[in-house]
Amino acid sequence: MKTQPIFLLAILLSMSFSLCGQKTQYNLMECLAIASENSIAIKQALLDVENAEISNQQAKANFFPNINASLNHSWNIGLNQNITTGLLENITTQFSSASISMNNNVYNGKRKFLELYRSNLTILSNNLNLEEIRTNIFILVANAYLQIMLNRELYQVNQIQLELSKTELDRTKNLIQAGVLIPSEVHELEANIASQEQTLIVAENNLRISKISLAQILLITDYEHFDIDDEKFNVPFSSILAVNPKDIYNKAVEARATIKISKTNVDLAASDLAISKTALLPSLSAYYSYNTRISYSDRLVGAGTFTERPIGVVEETGQKVITQVNESKVVGPIPFFDQWTLNDGHNFGLSLSIPILNGKAARSNVNRSLVNLQKAEEQYQQDRLNFESTINEAYNSARGAYRLYQASLKTENFRENAYQVAQNRFQAGTLNAFELVQAQQRYEIAASDLIRSKYDYILKLKVLELYFGLPLNIEDIIETAD
Repeated sequence: MKTQPIFLLAILLSMSFSLCGQKTQYNLMECLAIASENSIAIKQALLDVENAEISNQQAKANFFPNINASLNHSWNIGLNQNITTGLLENITTQFSSASISMNNNVYNGKRKFLELYRSNLTILSNNLNLEEIRTNIFILVANAYLQIMLNRELYQVNQIQLELSKTELDRTKNLIQAGVLIPSEVHELEANIASQEQTLIVAENNLRISKISLAQILLITDYEHFDIDDEKFNVPFSSILAVNPKDIYNKAVEARATIKISKTNVDLAASDLAISKTALLPSLSAYYSYNTRISYSDRLVGAGTFTERPIGVVEETGQKVITQVNESKVVGPIPFFDQWTLNDGHNFGLSLSIPILNGKAARSNVNRSLVNLQKAEEQYQQDRLNFESTINEAYNSARGAYRLYQASLKTENFRENAYQVAQNRFQAGTLNAFELVQAQQRYEIAASDLIRSKYDYILKLKVLELYFGLPLNIEDIIETAD
């Protein structure tokens, strides 16, 4: 499977900064690398891929025959028949045996091929799931990273506004001493400064919380020293906003893993159906076994000397019938390897199994697999509809966010001009402090709205680009801080 460029870059960055000691400030690409390395969800997805590859190796090994060997040595102690004398005696006898067997399924409805095909689909599905999890983690990290930048800019703007208000208060006191303004104008300005100090405290707290949130996502526990680089983002305009949402959807279906996973689930369900049908077909197996047995007991053999023994009498004459009997003697057992060949045996053949009646278990599995296939197909269609709706929503959100940013930019510019005019009028004594504070607050709200709309647009644009199959690249919008 083709690895995403963002993932390769993240891994390289992870290796580079891990060798340079513990860092406390990270840029976005380094945060993505840390997330890729530390994310529990990604680690679990990697284990699922590894598990699928193990199952695939097992499916390949099923094509080989089953071979088993066994060795056995036994002792019989106690009252047993002496195989040499035929008498019952308290003796100890020993025997050894060995066997090897092999069996292989010759035909079972191509079940092994179907299982191998399914294991390949499982690997594909788990890799697609890993890709989707990585993408979602990267979006989550990017969102948390941009939230820090948003809160940082808001904090900096509040700091600047507070300093301007303090400067304005000092200027006002000088104008009061000069007799241009009346002393009551000071109270409104002092109340405004107190309010701005409260806002600054809230902004500082939000900044700290957003840093902790990103650190938790990255599984970094040193919250106090964790921070991101001092980067500034320009506001980009992507040509993707001029693309038809339908074209974005068609491209996303090919690029993103979301729909591929759903389609693979249909293929898996179809494969399960085909495998379940093989249980309705006859299966043919071939088998072979070899075994031998070794005895360690003494044995009786002919001694080579013969004696005459009567075995009967002729009735007419009364003459005895004599025969020669070979005398026996006790000798040791036959040599081990001689017994191995003398006592061995072979067994081989074919076994045909025909399913006739099994409580409808096989047929029920087929029907169940058919239902699961239909469910997977319906879910695939639903996922396509949901994905198309998500694309349209992401497109409209990105386009709306860009228009909102443009409107916020105009509003902030107008509010700034109005505030400057109010300052001039206040210093000239034609505007009171309350009206000045009102103009300043409207300007501060416009400045904050501009910052929020800026980062909201950047995030939504990058999400839309990911849907379009573009890598998560921010180098084109980074402005290096002085």
